[in-house]
This record gives sequence, structure tokens and C-alpha cells, in this order.
Amino acid sequence: MLVAKSNYIRKLVMESDDKDLTRIDLSDIPGGPEIFEKAAKFCYGVNFEITVHNVAALRCAAEYLQMTDHYCNNNLAGRTEDFLAQVALTSLSGAIVVLKSCENLLPITEELKIIQRCIDVASLKACHEAIFPSRSPTNWWTEELTILDVTFFGKIIMAMKQRGAKPLTLASAIITYTERALRDLVRDHSASGIKSSLEFEDSDVGVQQRDILESIVALLPTEKAAFPINFLCCLLRSAIFLKATTACKNELEKRISVILEHVTVNDLLVLSFTYDGERLFELDSVRRIITGFVEKETSMAVFNGGDYRELCSTAIQRVAKTVDAYLSEIAAYPDLSISKFNGIANVIPKGARKVNDDLYRAIDIYLKSHPNLDEIEREKVCSVMDPLKLSGEARLHASQNKRLPVQIVLHALYYDQLKLRSGVDDRNNPTDALTTRNQLKADRSLIKENEELRSELMRMKMYVTDMQKGQGIASSSHKSSGSRKPTFFSSVSKTLGKLNPFRHGSKDTSNIEDAVDITKPRRRRFSIS
Repeated sequence: MLVAKSNYIRKLVMESDDKDLTRIDLSDIPGGPEIFEKAAKFCYGVNFEITVHNVAALRCAAEYLQMTDHYCNNNLAGRTEDFLAQVALTSLSGAIVVLKSCENLLPITEELKIIQRCIDVASLKACHEAIFPSRSPTNWWTEELTILDVTFFGKIIMAMKQRGAKPLTLASAIITYTERALRDLVRDHSASGIKSSLEFEDSDVGVQQRDILESIVALLPTEKAAFPINFLCCLLRSAIFLKATTACKNELEKRISVILEHVTVNDLLVLSFTYDGERLFELDSVRRIITGFVEKETSMAVFNGGDYRELCSTAIQRVAKTVDAYLSEIAAYPDLSISKFNGIANVIPKGARKVNDDLYRAIDIYLKSHPNLDEIEREKVCSVMDPLKLSGEARLHASQNKRLPVQIVLHALYYDQLKLRSGVDDRNNPTDALTTRNQLKADRSLIKENEELRSELMRMKMYVTDMQKGQGIASSSHKSSGSRKPTFFSSVSKTLGKLNPFRHGSKDTSNIEDAVDITKPRRRRFSIS
């Protein structure tokens, strides 16, 4: 009965030299013993059921055994082809199940075009369901695709692209598949199933999941905003954890930076901590992402003809606020170095922070959590902040904050004194940093001029003294110096000293008409006498 329907078995029997042949080797038959049993039942006329789960294997076995209609009418190959065309490949679910069964039947399923037929049907049905859903929930078809190997899943996604599927449709399928394939890494943020990162990433499971992750990233549509930023952050953390390729991580960082204005503090924290949340994980990626975003916004500002140094977009201001809050969250961790802290804080342009209160809070937390820093190190931490951009309450706190270096405290006190002297209350208007900075520049210039004038006067005094000594009156001048009349140069020095408006810094200087703006306080010790 086997010889009557299988040309392959017929040839084995005819070519055998053993007249009493009782055993033949069919160990490499597709589908194994279970499928051969069904093929043998077909030959003997025993009924069995063809299903979407076994039809691909039966079709491959029929090809292997040469059970085609060429040798016997209504043979197994014809029966399985009819089932594929009339039953299995008429629905999305059927095509997916058949395609799943082909994973262990390579390469013969590719040679028989079964895989391609399944992909064509699945991509067509998926595109139709995305536009005209036939059941609830509307994205049920994305769950159907999750049973596939990432290679077959990728082929369906590519076929859907060729059919014109929208990026959001593809993104929906990719997100669902990723959450199922990388459940412990993406969906479960606690990753309770991961005991040790080193053990996991070097294990067979870790290598397999790394391959899946890299394949998924390669499938992402070119539309950068197709995915939510939280999903991309989870993917990037998984890529870092699994030690994916640099190209894979760079692609995810670029995608995140494009839509960084929608980021939240929790999204950035996802990138920064290990799965157990006990230690900092990766801060360089956060810095590169913020840098990419700032460069993008800079390019847009320059393209639009604006001066980026003076004008920051709303998106950058929003990101700056988020980054400052993020720094407050990570500042308390002892293993956060000053260079890492400053590296992230300095990426944000100075003009993006209208008020530095959030950044001051992060700095204060950092100094409190790192009490062993010396004065120079504390000044380095505070160098990322502009003290003139603190609100009244923040300046009051800073002036009493013993953790801050002296220079920062003096800046805070200087600004408050300036406001009091100029009669301006800034509680409701917290920043006038540009005016104050110009005032400081003017003060520094005036100090320099006074110093130069003082030096010139000292040189002239020394010159006159030398002339007096040359005339032989040096000794008598020394004895009578307490009672003699003042010299011309000393009179000039005293007169200029009296004219100096900064001798009495606590007095009101609003009545002095000068070229220097006096809305801010001057520094003292400006007298040239």
C-alpha cells in the first residue's frame, strides 16, 4: 500500500539488493514519526484529520515521499494543497498558525512557497483589519502575530509596508509583539525574573533575547514619532542591559531625542537605573539623548533665522524643567560623580532656564548626599547654576545654606542687597538676570579703572619722593610729614576719594547721575585714596 502511493518508497524497494527487505530508513522525513504515521494511514485508507497545525508538515512529507497525483490520483499532496487553499489560508488566524508550523520545516516549506503564501495572506488580512476591524478589540490581529518567530514576524511587517500600511499601524503590531517577546525586559519594569544581569546577558536566553531586540529595532518604521517615548526608553534600557550592538543603541537614542519634549521624569529614570532600582545604570545615554535634542532645536532655530543664544524654544524650556527634576531624583545616589551630574546639567542651554530654582534644588540634594566634598568640588557642582536666576525664596534659602560655597552665598546676598537699594520687590518677578549681569560687568570695569588710577598716582608719588631725596630734603620731609601741608597729589587723591560714589555703599545712590546703571549694587573698596 505504501509503494502504491509513494514513489520514493517504490524506488527504495526496487533499488534494494535485499530480496527480503523489511526495513527502510525514513528518519529525515519532515515532521518526524508522527507525520509519517499520518501519511501511512492515508496510504492504507485510515481516516485522520488534516488541520492548520499539521497541514504544512503533511504537505512537506507528501513532497518528500513523492505522494503526488503524478503517481496516484487524489494523493496526499493534492489533498493538503486543497486544504491550504480552501481552509487554512482563508483567514488571518489560519495563515498565522500554518506559518508558525513552518518554523521547524525549513527549507522545504520555502521551496514549496508555503511560507510566502502565508505571508501574503497574513499581511493582506492584517492591513484590512487595521482599516476595517471585524471584531473587538480592534487590535486583536496584533496579538495573533505574537506567536511567530521574529524572522517571520519581520517578513509580515515588511509585506505590510509594501502594501502601504501606516506607520502607526506597524508600530501597534511591533509594540504588542515586543511586549510579548521581551516580557521580562520591557513590560515588567521590575524584571522580577532577572536574578543577575551578568548571568542573564551571557546565558542562552540572554543571547536569544538580544537577537530578538536587534531584529525588532531593525523593523522600526522610519517615522520617528510613531512610537511612544516610554516604549522607546524601555527598549533602550533593554538594549543596554543585553549589550546590544552600538548601531542598535544609537538608533534608539536618536528616536528618543527627536520626541524628547514629551519625556517625563519617569521615562528618564527608566534609562538610569538597574531593574532592581538599587543603583545607577546608564547616564551617558541620557546625556547623548539630551544633546541630540538640543542640537536639533538649535538647527531649527538657526534655519528660521533666530539667534539661539537669546531665544530658546518652548520645547527646550519644557525639557529643561524635566531634566532639572530628573537631576533632583538621581542626585541623592552616592555613586553619582560630579562630572556625570554637571555633564547632564550643562547640556541644557543657559537661556532655557528662566528660573534656576529646580536646578538649585538638585544641587542642594547632591551636596547634602555628598557631605565629604571640599570647597573646590562644591564650587564645581554649583558652577552649572546661575545664582542671579533664583527666585526670592530660593535666594533666601541659599543665603542661609551652609552647604553652598561662599561665592554662591555672596552672589545671593548681593542680588538681594541690590533689590533693596533700588527699591524693587522681586517676589512676583523672580528674574532680572540680564540687567544684573550687565551691572556686574560695569562694576568690574569700574574697579579696573580705579585700580589703574591708584597705581598711576602711586607711581607719581614715588617719582616726587625720589626728586625730593635727590635735593637732600628727604630726612627733613620724613620728620615733618605729620605737620606739613598736603601735596598736590595727595590733595587730588583725597578729592577723588570724596567724589567716589561707592565709599558708602549702604547709602542711596539713586541721586547720582552717572553713566553706569545703578539699579544694581556696586562692590565696595572702590576708593582710590
